[in-house]
Amino acid sequence: MAALRRHAARELAEETGVDTPADDLTPWQVVRQPNNSVGILFHAPPHPADRLFARHTSLTESEHALGRTPELDRLVLVRSPDGLTDLTGPHVSCLAPVLRRHAGL
Repeated sequence: MAALRRHAARELAEETGVDTPADDLTPWQVVRQPNNSVGILFHAPPHPADRLFARHTSLTESEHALGRTPELDRLVLVRSPDGLTDLTGPHVSCLAPVLRRHAGL
C-alpha cells in the first residue's frame, strides 16, 4: 500500500501541482474500468479552491514554458454527478459513480 500511496502522491503533484505527502493520502475506493483495469482511489487532505486553481495554473504555465503539454489542461471542481453535465473532454468512466459515492448518493 505504501508504494501505491507514493504513486498517487506523485500523480497528484504531476497533474495538479499540489504536493501532498504520501502518508497524508487515505485509501478510499477500488474501481474497475470497462477494460478490467483496477485502480485504487485515495482521499487527499482538503485545500481551498483558490489554492488548487493557483497551483494548477502555476504548473500549466511552467509546463508550457518548457514546451510541454500538461497532463490536465484545466481543473474543474464538481461535487456530484450533476456537475458533469457541462464537463467537456475526456474523463474516466468511473467518474460519475465515484462522485455519487463521494456525495453520499
